[in-house]
Amino acid sequence: MRRVFSSALAVAAVMLVPSASLFAQGETSKGVAGGGITAAGWTGQVDANEAKNGMTVNSAKLAKEGEGLHVTTGPAIAYWNPANKASGNYTVKATFKEPKYMSLNDHPHPYGIVIAGNDMGTPEASYLYCAAYGNGKFIMRGFGPAAFKANGGGEANAAIHKAAGPGESVTQEIAVSVKGDKVECAVNGTVVGSYDKAAVVGAGKAKSTDGLYGIRFGHNTEAIVTGLTMTKN
Repeated sequence: MRRVFSSALAVAAVMLVPSASLFAQGETSKGVAGGGITAAGWTGQVDANEAKNGMTVNSAKLAKEGEGLHVTTGPAIAYWNPANKASGNYTVKATFKEPKYMSLNDHPHPYGIVIAGNDMGTPEASYLYCAAYGNGKFIMRGFGPAAFKANGGGEANAAIHKAAGPGESVTQEIAVSVKGDKVECAVNGTVVGSYDKAAVVGAGKAKSTDGLYGIRFGHNTEAIVTGLTMTKN
């Protein structure tokens, strides 16, 4: 009887205390006032689940800021310029500055580099992305067109900068490279993830590592992107 009673208490405790993941799932995307794309040549696409909830590219904001881009979301979204294409072996990199960490959300959200964009702007869009969080973690994921993961829910790495706290500034240099049969993600000059091309390209994954490149942001996040470049390896 004592064992049964203790188990019942444990179950009750779990039911009464919501998990962090439940709170994360409960955070909704908030449309950005004055949203839309004003940077010449750029376009975007919100995630399918965001579109189902009424979010559009006008629910987020992409604008030129000096030589860079200022992004504020809104829904989770990918942005690209159709002129930006890469094929073969290459590296795409940019610097992302989150001026006020977690200023638009109650937990960290990621931002990073998109590569391998094909059929972008359509329901069949596929691409890969590597994105960092201001808490020292990163993700490598993609759409094919359904979402898929190359790594887990967020891997920590000492190379990834951590914000001193909410409202503080944090900067990451993120690069994604295609090198032979490997796709690599580097943050602040350190390779944090390396994946066989076969693990990220194929049925239900990216159609190819050749394609458009750009940037991606999680929902309710703000950062300034500078130095977006592609170089051949």
